[in-house]
Amino acid sequence: MIQNELIDILKKTKTIAVIGLSQDPQKHSFKVGLYLKHHGYRIIPVNPLTSEILGEKSYKNLLNIPEQLQKTIDIVDIFRKPEDVPPIIEQAIQIKIKFGKPFVVWMQPGTVNDQATEAARKAGLIVVTDKCLMVELHRLY
Repeated sequence: MIQNELIDILKKTKTIAVIGLSQDPQKHSFKVGLYLKHHGYRIIPVNPLTSEILGEKSYKNLLNIPEQLQKTIDIVDIFRKPEDVPPIIEQAIQIKIKFGKPFVVWMQPGTVNDQATEAARKAGLIVVTDKCLMVELHRLY
């Protein structure tokens, strides 16, 4: 993906569902979530092991997010093992069919699943793989 396309995506984005957002300040997902929040993005934590992260209610999965929030999600940012990605993509596709969003699935380094990537693209989602959202956002600013 061309850098200008990434910048365009990040400028249009307001809400990001962060899948696998950790409560542990030492974890990369926590640092990225905090960075996104500090840069004015609304984050929706998705972590079934906790009820709140970074002052935001956490949800078990994408489909457990209330519909009024689901329809605001621009990016689904994934911090999970590659084998855990396909069900996340399936849920993102279900929400896209219902609301026309999200428009991007972002697989952080180490999360890429080729089968899920192909399914997301077939469903009309833009897929960014093996790039850190925080690093790309930092380039923008």
